Parts: sequence; C-alpha cells; structure tokens
Amino acid sequence: HRYASTSIELDLGSNMFETHLIDAPSATVTTTKEELLEYLDKMYTMRRMEISCDTEYKARNIRGFCHLYDGQEAVACGMNAAMTLDDSWITSYRCHCVAYLRGKSVEEVIGELFGFSLGATKGKGGSMHFYNKEQNFYGGQGIVGAQVPVGAGLAFANKYKTPVGEKMPIAVAGFGDGAANQGQIWESANMAKLWDLPLVLFCENNHYGMGTATKRHSCNEKYFTMGGRTIPGIRCNGMNVLAVKKCMEFVKDYCASGNGPMFVEFDTYRYHGHSMSDPGTTYRTREEVGGVRQ
Repeated sequence: HRYASTSIELDLGSNMFETHLIDAPSATVTTTKEELLEYLDKMYTMRRMEISCDTEYKARNIRGFCHLYDGQEAVACGMNAAMTLDDSWITSYRCHCVAYLRGKSVEEVIGELFGFSLGATKGKGGSMHFYNKEQNFYGGQGIVGAQVPVGAGLAFANKYKTPVGEKMPIAVAGFGDGAANQGQIWESANMAKLWDLPLVLFCENNHYGMGTATKRHSCNEKYFTMGGRTIPGIRCNGMNVLAVKKCMEFVKDYCASGNGPMFVEFDTYRYHGHSMSDPGTTYRTREEVGGVRQ
C-alpha cells in the first residue's frame, strides 16, 4: 500500500475511441494502483456473483428469466466510476451488476433472485426488476427498449430541477444492440435534442441480439452514429474499464453542460448466452467465445 496513491499515466492507444460529429477525448488517462485495485475488486465480485447465479439457476434454486452480465463488467464499472449518485441510471433487464454498483449488496442481489424478502426489491421483482431510488437507479426493464423513454423523462426531471446556468445531473439510458433500431429510442432521442436534455443513450453492443448477429439484424452497425446529422456520438472499447471511465467523463461533461443528448456505443461481449435458457453455442462457436476471453 506504500505506492497506492502514486499516480500512473497511461496511453490507451489510438483505437479506444471513434466519434461522430464531435472530437474524440484524449487517450491519456491518469490513475493509481489504489483505483485499479478497486476496479478489480468490483469487477471480480460482479463476475463471481453472476457465475454463482448460473450455478444456482442450474440447480433450480433460481427460476424464471435470468440474464447474466459476465463479460460486460468493465462497461458498468467504468461508467459508475465517472458518474455520481446524483446522476440517474436506467438500463435493460441485464441489471444485476448495475444494482450492485448502485448500492445493493451481493446478498440483496442473490436474495432477490431467490425470491427472499431480504432481496433488493423484497423478492417481488426478480432478475429483471432491480430498483434503488435512493441512489438514483431506476432499474432494469423487462420490456425490450422500454427503459429509454423513461430515461428521457429522468433527464427532463434533472434539467427541470437544476437552476439555469448550472451543470445538470445526467441520465443514462442503456439498451442492447438488439433494441437499437426501435422507434421509441429515436423518439426519445428526438425529444432530448429538441429540449437539450442531459440524456446519454448508451448501447452495450455485445454483437448479438439474442442469437442474431448484428450484421444480420441491423443495416447500420455503428450505433454511435444513430443521431444522424444532429446528435453526436462516440464508440468506446467496452472491455477496457479505464477507457469506459474516460469516455463517460467526456460524455457527462458534454451533456451536463446543456449541449443536449449523445449516443454512446460500448463495444463489448457477453460470455453467457442471451439468457439462462440460451446455451449461447448454436449461433457462435466456442472458439469465438474463447478468443474474446483471451
């Protein structure tokens, strides 16, 4: 611990960011050993928690829908590091790890999946409906894409409650590549741009909408360009926690300053199938998954 507070400057490389209608942030980051160990601890906990959910689901102790997040931990961890609890967060049904980062204990997460009263929402929500208003986490959503209009409402509330001229808390609304072409996402983005709402529309692109590869279900695989000629965007390497943090600091500053919304695409990968009912091997090879792991 003697060197824990010593600053380390790192160059993330030229392939971490790609932008649309806006200049890219610097690829140089400053961190500390202490900070890196904190991220390792959080992401390792998230990974072990999700693997435990897999084991308990197969033992039939967890029932119903269950969508695991292993492989994508750097996205949520890096985003959380760049945000404060004043910022609002809503995401899809793949939400166990975000609930953990937003204040729920591992015991509360697992308890919720078991249907116990000590669970995050008293055992009444289950895998897809975690919630923690005290820390501005507005949950997972069971309906594909439905969280994005709610995220626009959260952004509207944040702007409404902030005195004119001051920086606003942002609202982040997450969705997967499978939901990216839904009309409600563009309708939300359109309103956010009209009213200059501090909304971050972030796509966790894990390359498969359920079992369908992005090249088969989307004519535009560059989701960060979805804003067309009016809303800027950025793509980030979602497997690098420091890159995600740097990206979100950049995006937060833009949106909180009254410039309106931004599309963000995190290039990531899930190691499990879409849900526990999907083995994840019928539409991709074990070699592909193993290659990403390496």
